[in-house]
Amino acid sequence: MARRKRGRDLHGILLFDKPAGGSSNQVLQRVRRMFDANKAGHTGSLDPLATGMLPICFGEATKLSSFLIDAAKGYETTLQLGVTTDSCDADGDVTGTFDVPQDLDLSKLKTICDSFLGDQMQVPPMVSAIKVNGQRLYKLAREGVEIERKPRPVTFHSIRLLSFEGDKVRLSVSCSKGTYIRSLVTDIGDKLGCGAHVQELRRTYVAPFEGLPMWTQEQLEQHENADSLLMPVDAGLDHLPKRVLDTAAEQAFFHGQQVVAEALEGEINPSDQVLGEICRIYGSDNQLLGLGAFAEQGRIAPKRVLQMS
Repeated sequence: MARRKRGRDLHGILLFDKPAGGSSNQVLQRVRRMFDANKAGHTGSLDPLATGMLPICFGEATKLSSFLIDAAKGYETTLQLGVTTDSCDADGDVTGTFDVPQDLDLSKLKTICDSFLGDQMQVPPMVSAIKVNGQRLYKLAREGVEIERKPRPVTFHSIRLLSFEGDKVRLSVSCSKGTYIRSLVTDIGDKLGCGAHVQELRRTYVAPFEGLPMWTQEQLEQHENADSLLMPVDAGLDHLPKRVLDTAAEQAFFHGQQVVAEALEGEINPSDQVLGEICRIYGSDNQLLGLGAFAEQGRIAPKRVLQMS
């Protein structure tokens, strides 16, 4: 028996301003119920302590969410120097207290922060959603188990020192996907020799949505038409090549068949298409049909086919 749908068919992306407290999934389910949507997912988890941009995809936009998870991200964070915790943030239990170096100044802090710029190998925190041997690290951490974590490649595009007063430091960080700010803060504390943990953390953007407004739960509840705040399903995909199909090719694409270059609109040289590269596929009415991958002989193979009608 087919499962009965619960909620509306709703398609689009909402830039939600996550409050502190609660997991990203708990926030997602709350927002999904607010919109009475039958399907929703988020792109990139935030720690319970963290606030800020959490893109929420509704309906067919969930099929495209993996192309947003890989995006660069921006954060602002407050470091508490001289105190370490088991979770590397203020939600954890204190594991040690240390004196902050008396000669620490802005110049020394900046030098240390700058040392993390560029490509780095970062050890993820024990309290994280990474799976090792099929188990989430945070579940093992709750059981008091700590295991060795393999360093992972990350990139810090910028680390700006916003303020330094006493034992508090504020940073603005732009980094690649998979980066843990808690690990960065731990590493900075280790270099300072006094330890540190994340006291506050806010995600300021998920590329390519820099500078766009985020919406709080209160704003959504008070808005007379919250649906109007959703961006289209292809928001954030402008970095992918665009191809437009004629009516005949549209039907072939929907049936999972490859479409040929001759069916594409515009002056496109098939030899310029990189095999395997993902592209956006639009119909003759300029509605997104899905995503394809460039194949041999100028063809495009369906990768994600959307059903929004």
